[in-house]
Amino acid sequence: MKKISAAALLICLLMASCTPKASTAGPIGPAVSTAEQIAQGKTIFENACGRCHKLPDPTAHTSVQWVGIMNSMAPKAKLTDEQHQWVYDYIVSVKK
Repeated sequence: MKKISAAALLICLLMASCTPKASTAGPIGPAVSTAEQIAQGKTIFENACGRCHKLPDPTAHTSVQWVGIMNSMAPKAKLTDEQHQWVYDYIVSVKK
């Protein structure tokens, strides 16, 4: 009986370890910022990003590519989650 219980426990543990993990990539989602927040996103983009390198053209990448770029660069720029969202929403709004 102990062998069956141990085997069942092992199977449960293996199944649980194979489940997808929740993403912790960042706060980026659909544009939810107000016009004022998007304007702040533009200012943050120009100041925080331009401090270290030439500003990229927002239309040079797709919104999906910007997610990866923003997730990589936002921690380096020390952006809060809100600022991260505002900058993303600004960049995506430029394409419209």
